[in-house]
Amino acid sequence: MVNIDNLSYSFEDTKVLDNINLNIEKGKFYSIIGPNGSGKTTLFKNISKALQVPRNTIFIENKDITRIASKDMAKKVSCVPQDTNIEFDFSVIDIVLMGRTPYLRMFQDETDEDIQIAKMAMEMTNTWHLKDKKINQISGGERQRVIIARAIAQSTQIILLDEPISNLDIHNQIEILDTIKKLNKEKNLTVISILHDLNLALAYSDEIFLLNKGKIVSKGDPHKVLTEENIKNVYNMKVNIIKNPLTGNPYIIPVFNQFI
Repeated sequence: MVNIDNLSYSFEDTKVLDNINLNIEKGKFYSIIGPNGSGKTTLFKNISKALQVPRNTIFIENKDITRIASKDMAKKVSCVPQDTNIEFDFSVIDIVLMGRTPYLRMFQDETDEDIQIAKMAMEMTNTWHLKDKKINQISGGERQRVIIARAIAQSTQIILLDEPISNLDIHNQIEILDTIKKLNKEKNLTVISILHDLNLALAYSDEIFLLNKGKIVSKGDPHKVLTEENIKNVYNMKVNIIKNPLTGNPYIIPVFNQFI
């Protein structure tokens, strides 16, 4: 569904991405992981066209995204950015309805169908009860869920999430990831998410891309990517990987210096 071919990207004289090559299949949940400064958000912004993408490097359904009009791109890819601050004090329901903009003609009001789609997205993210509040009157975690609802309401086949659970408590982290995974499975939605929690990346991902210093260090099956050796080399952190006694899945435990 998404192919990335020899993508490199620089800010002035600093190379941030170096020869990235990825094949992203329809209906899979992908996590992009790596230490701070590894290029994760820059890769995210290239895929979403938030940055000026080099030609013939990123393709969606075999079409160069530099040749896809903005409105058409918005029907293919929805985004949840890292920064969810909103300058204007719209109501929550109006924020979510903005996800329907690509489907409206100029000056056209939302239809009953658009409102039902928005309501469904808000119910999935547990934000419907906030619909009449102003976006800047709710908490940061609630705002994060509203922005995810907007992305769901956009009804795309690809959703990009830049640290979607960064401002949420553990209950809401699991609730949001469960919701996104359910969409991924039931609607065959392609998910590309930046995650910092390696255990959550292990639990939810079909494949993982491990970045370091702008390069792909490892990619593919989460259990083969997140090895003790890879984590030590990339994060400069010793870990033990054990079998979770409840699930039988691998679980990563940091080994702190005082215990070495």
